[in-house]
Amino acid sequence: MSFPILPVPSSSSHPLAPYGWDDDWAAAFSPYADQGFVPGRVLRVDRGRCDVITPDGPVRADTAFVVPRDPMRIVCTGDWVALDADGDPRFVRTLLPRRTAFVRSTSSERSEGQVLATNIDHIAICVSLAVELDLGRIERFLALALSSSDGAALLGDGHGPGEHRPEPVVLLTKADLVPDAVTLSHLVQDVEAVAPGVQVLPVSSTTGEGLDVFGALVSGGTSVLLGISGAGKSTLANTLLGLDVMEVRAAREVDGKGRHTTTTRNLLVLPQGGVLIDTPGLRGVGLYDAGTGVGELFSEIEELAARCRFHDCAHRSEPGCAVLGALEDGSLPDRRLESYRKLLRENQRIVAKTDARVRSEILKDWKRKGAKGRAAGQAKRGGRVR
Repeated sequence: MSFPILPVPSSSSHPLAPYGWDDDWAAAFSPYADQGFVPGRVLRVDRGRCDVITPDGPVRADTAFVVPRDPMRIVCTGDWVALDADGDPRFVRTLLPRRTAFVRSTSSERSEGQVLATNIDHIAICVSLAVELDLGRIERFLALALSSSDGAALLGDGHGPGEHRPEPVVLLTKADLVPDAVTLSHLVQDVEAVAPGVQVLPVSSTTGEGLDVFGALVSGGTSVLLGISGAGKSTLANTLLGLDVMEVRAAREVDGKGRHTTTTRNLLVLPQGGVLIDTPGLRGVGLYDAGTGVGELFSEIEELAARCRFHDCAHRSEPGCAVLGALEDGSLPDRRLESYRKLLRENQRIVAKTDARVRSEILKDWKRKGAKGRAAGQAKRGGRVR
């Protein structure tokens, strides 16, 4: 698919301003300007080459000079880069420090991170109402989204210019397929229960429901659309653009699954202002160093844990456990606690593969639990040791 370069508003004095260029990016780029390079933002990456928008227009550039051993440093859609001033081919010479990054774990045995979008201000998690809600998947997306402000530090950049934190929003797409307003309201409430403090917005590209609110949200800064195939991301992008830029295909009626129409991550400028990154459907949403996001997403459990009698309470059977007390009185749902435990375990396993300190803590915890189990067994046998 050829990548479209759309007309952009011309009110700003700098040609890259519609793509997110500001004074902070200018300051970050100034050392490279002194070396004769030009700035640009990556619109699309495909097989080691990328489309980049520069002050003089779009160019096709090679990324050979910035191919790292660390997959987290690969050029990504949304990156700001320093390019050769001229030449054929043009080369990306370096990345500017990333402000934010949405990172998931790959499916490889090494559990490496994969950067899906960078320098983003809003993360729109698209969830189709054409199929049954998967609350666990929504929690996974949110845990990663709430950790994305750590992206620059994660990548070894330090933070980019200033402190930034992307704002997550859950878009319940295809709202026109829900039969009545009462049912839709209940679905919104179900998602709000697992997304405290996050805006949950039902939208429809068919009827236009919610698009004015979402359009206003994304009119400033850079937004990324994330979700599984069939969630309606590309249709939503086309609706906001007012053009059929992104190819779409109907989801399968039998299970509502999409067919991976979008194959690359594409950065597009919206006519009302703002930048939108459309992404391919995700088959898996593995956590990657998302401890911050898990803690924030389940903040009510962490607040309860702080009131437990023992600081190392496992919330299983310990006396004085505030978490278990909340389970008993019904203020904390069982599903919520199990999801919290599952995401914590998964994230700890991922981090342990690259952090010796975490591996040591896990080993100590196993030994401590083993000792407790042996002591309990010995007590049941009346002190007899086998």
